[in-house]
Amino acid sequence: MRLAVLVSGSGTLLEAMLAEGIAVSLVLADRPCRGLEVAERAGVAAELVERTDFGPGFDRTAYSDRVVKALKAHDVGLVALAGYMTILSPAVLAAFPGRVLNSHPALLPSFKGAHAVPDALAAGVKVTGCTVHVATAEVDAGPILAQEAVPVLPGDDEATLHERIKEVERRLYPATIKELLHP
Repeated sequence: MRLAVLVSGSGTLLEAMLAEGIAVSLVLADRPCRGLEVAERAGVAAELVERTDFGPGFDRTAYSDRVVKALKAHDVGLVALAGYMTILSPAVLAAFPGRVLNSHPALLPSFKGAHAVPDALAAGVKVTGCTVHVATAEVDAGPILAQEAVPVLPGDDEATLHERIKEVERRLYPATIKELLHP
């Protein structure tokens, strides 16, 4: 099954996947970012499906249709969201049913959404973590494939806690993808 990795930023999850020997067929980004450079250096097809509107008038459906078209043009079978910061329409999930994965910096179902790390700190929890799950129309609500706990240490701030979660994520997400690609 051909894997596409969707990125918006630095591409560290993509680097972790490539370091684990995962064959990535396509890297798709919603904005110019280092993740595209990582793909190009690794010899992986890279495509920018640029999102130019970040306001309330953003046409999520039309944008998502462009993403589906790009993914299908590369004969992709599995999609891994790796720091991809655009929420896609249900059309993407329909095109790849049960085959769109996401990694989230918390132990779902706790602390859904874009502010999981500061929310965990504000709640005063002693443990948070990383979850790999199947993406669904409801954000951060799909079936859980893997989780790993990360302790919240005294003196942690958002940056220190998030970095420890990312260390787990860079190991857990590639391992989960490998299991799906090679059961």
